[in-house]
Amino acid sequence: MNELARLVQRTAERLAGQHVGVVVAGLAGGAVEIHGTGRTGPGGGVPGPHTVFEIGSVTKVFTSLVLARLTLDGSTRLDEPLAEVLADARPGGAVVPARGGRAITLQHLATHTSGLPRLPRGVLVPALLGPNRADPYARCTAEYVLGGLARTRLRAVPGRSFRYSNLGAGLLGLALAHRAGTGYQELVGREICEPLGLVDTGVRSDAEQSARLAHGHTPGGRPVPYWELADLSGMGGLRSTAADLAIFLRAQLAAEREPGAPLTPAITLTRETRHRVNPFAWMHLGWLGRRLSPQQGGHLQIWHNGGTGGFRSFVAFDPEKQVGVVALVNTRRSADSAGTALLRTLQNEFATTT
Repeated sequence: MNELARLVQRTAERLAGQHVGVVVAGLAGGAVEIHGTGRTGPGGGVPGPHTVFEIGSVTKVFTSLVLARLTLDGSTRLDEPLAEVLADARPGGAVVPARGGRAITLQHLATHTSGLPRLPRGVLVPALLGPNRADPYARCTAEYVLGGLARTRLRAVPGRSFRYSNLGAGLLGLALAHRAGTGYQELVGREICEPLGLVDTGVRSDAEQSARLAHGHTPGGRPVPYWELADLSGMGGLRSTAADLAIFLRAQLAAEREPGAPLTPAITLTRETRHRVNPFAWMHLGWLGRRLSPQQGGHLQIWHNGGTGGFRSFVAFDPEKQVGVVALVNTRRSADSAGTALLRTLQNEFATTT
């Protein structure tokens, strides 16, 4: 077993003590190692590279990459007002709130600077739900969400400050699918999955994929229903595998070195756009970015995490050092700390500078 494989296995085993099932991937120097441990669910086997997990808010980086793709082909603009995209999305038009004379744009949605609240009106915070409650977002159809949007008050002037908003990301996915004249799943498939060869990433799973779908659990190990986010899938509705997400990260890393690699122009656009959150952190289109202090090595980390009723995910990479990490678990407990620790180890020990 090589050193990268040992580090990935060690991280998976560290997470195994707190989770029902774990799959960890590490990327370094062009190599990829994936290790799973635990179980997929009651009576299930050990999860592996092709086990399907709900990835929650990691979906947001896919939604924002779709925005970049549609912007480059002229279908949208980053500064296009959301109200223009949704003008004919419902009878009588969609009413989009504004504040300070500024309209919400697609870029505001992708960078969490729209001023919109975290959740749609009337949707409970998921953490407050009991372990056996159904998907809290199941009723979030376009009609329900756009009807509530008209009564929503912005918390800040659009573009001024960072306020994480699931609602904003969900609206971005809804708006892009509406502009493209297709469903969100079909749009992500066309713009991202097909060019990269991702075979297990989507909102819905077919019969064969469903047989590989892990079961979500509470921290106490009780099974949790899967989430269906209706028309807000763009905020957290995708399912994927460690194998697919490793391919996705390889495309992110290749953008630094291979101008002709699949999706490189769109990936570059997502990272050229940024909104400063604090002196050490910022928001790209979809991705969060941070620069560690010199005492911590000064490394660049681009990342996103996610969670649904019974799953947690963490995806991060450093384009300067050409390393990346994926951590997927089927328990409602964070994998961020272990994933971040693995990323820092790879940055220190396996870095290939650009």
